[in-house]
Amino acid sequence: MDYERIADLSLTIETVTSERRERETSSDFTRVTTEFALSGPGPETGTVTGRGEDVTYETADHDRLAETGLPDLTGEYRFGSFSARLSELDLFPGGAPDREVFRNYRRWGIESAALDLALRQAETDVASVLERSLEPVRFVASTRLGEPPTTDRLEVLHEQVPDLAFKLDPTPEWDADLVAAIDETVGTDAVRILDLKGQYEGTEVDVPADPELYDLVLEAFPDAVIEDPALTDETRSLFEDPDVRSRVSWDAPIHGLEDVEALPWEPDWLNVKPSRFGSLESLLETIAYCNERGIQLYGGGQFELGVGRGQIQTLASLFYPDGPNDVAPRAYNDPAVGDGLPASPLEPVADTVGFSGVFGVSET
Repeated sequence: MDYERIADLSLTIETVTSERRERETSSDFTRVTTEFALSGPGPETGTVTGRGEDVTYETADHDRLAETGLPDLTGEYRFGSFSARLSELDLFPGGAPDREVFRNYRRWGIESAALDLALRQAETDVASVLERSLEPVRFVASTRLGEPPTTDRLEVLHEQVPDLAFKLDPTPEWDADLVAAIDETVGTDAVRILDLKGQYEGTEVDVPADPELYDLVLEAFPDAVIEDPALTDETRSLFEDPDVRSRVSWDAPIHGLEDVEALPWEPDWLNVKPSRFGSLESLLETIAYCNERGIQLYGGGQFELGVGRGQIQTLASLFYPDGPNDVAPRAYNDPAVGDGLPASPLEPVADTVGFSGVFGVSET
């Protein structure tokens, strides 16, 4: 039902442009994204523009896009027919991406720009079309602890925002002393999610299955959600207890409803990263399925540098505002912790139009 309301929106695209963005991050890498701008006639006179963000991780893919551009997307559509057209096009005309999931990332960037434009042309916003309310969004700060791991960044963030909750990425270097330091610095109950990154393959963030690490964090953080464990002969027994399984969440394997249904057991938690789904239809279908089954959701980010961050915050506000959402304002991803960090929850701004600009947080 939600997607049917979106699919029927009128959409007229006259021009398509893109802008390459680049920024250093707290995870010690340079993030590059591309922001799309789709423009068309306004509801009365003039031109309006919708924006979206391609969060593909390989810089070379963004550089090739800047050289080749996209296939022709101009024309008059319903949103649903535009989405169907995207499924037929090669959005990487300069060469296949490094990973197939990047095709979803780019499609999401274009679809979200098209949704933003369609809503602006209709002089409305996504919450009104979906007949949902925008709620304050609770968020966690996602951070790595460095090599070797220390609590230094946690201390600075905790000083800035004393009630801040965290999503941490355990690594094999973690030990009992570090866990004790985390407890002393912020308290283990402030750690809402532990991302084991055991479901990634062939990336720079892969973490191999480590039964000692898993056992350590399962015991030391009894209330934390455990994200993406690798289930191997050495680790599977740790997740046979129903109480432990009820804490497990999945992220990297989830690109649509079929992936949810293929999990080793029906989950209690899922991390929803909209860009992984590619299309709005797939995203809304999966959210509806989870709501019907009582699967708890929280939003996830991809180091967005532009409008994409506000859009995933908007979706969290509409569908899972009280989850441990990994959608903190971009300032939390800066290498150095600055002053004046926004606290959770983020409050939505009234009288917005489109699919961006819902939260009044400075994102310079």
